[in-house]
Amino acid sequence: MDPQTEGHTGLGDWTPEALGAGRVLPVVSAPEAVLSRDGAEVDPIADETVRLAADLVATMRVSPGCVGLAAPQVGVGARVFAVDVTGHAKAVTVHGTFVLCNARVVEASRWKVGREGCMSVPDLTGDVKRASRLVVEGALPGSGQVVRLTTDGFEARALQHEIDHCAGLLFLDRVAGAHAIYQRKVYL
Repeated sequence: MDPQTEGHTGLGDWTPEALGAGRVLPVVSAPEAVLSRDGAEVDPIADETVRLAADLVATMRVSPGCVGLAAPQVGVGARVFAVDVTGHAKAVTVHGTFVLCNARVVEASRWKVGREGCMSVPDLTGDVKRASRLVVEGALPGSGQVVRLTTDGFEARALQHEIDHCAGLLFLDRVAGAHAIYQRKVYL
């Protein structure tokens, strides 16, 4: 970790607006190969990373119910994702909209099973055991500043889900078995 950011525990003054306007990209579905490959680390200050970050935020914002979106879900094999659990009924800790590059879990505890869905697996949901207390480190696009984010509950689950996407894993890879997979309910 960069000594200047060591001990940093939040997102500071970063805002998604700093990325500029993004394009809305199509979301790919399983079994698209990019979803099962380990994503490449990125240079967080490179122009293409900043553009990708803006595109992820734009695509997430127009997708109803979406609380996170990773680069592999838009066909890009890179370790970049956006999260925003603002307004979600299950969210207690909320850091707003943010994008992290090359994120990794530093600490994980208080494991709980919870139901997950995914835009890239549109017809199914599943019960997945995840840490409900989490510390993650990652770089902010544009500045490259390394941040340490401490969270819990639903936001922690969303972060782990997106980090998994960047590593080529779907929530289906984390369920205990076929008994923990469900047909998604469609509400009209």
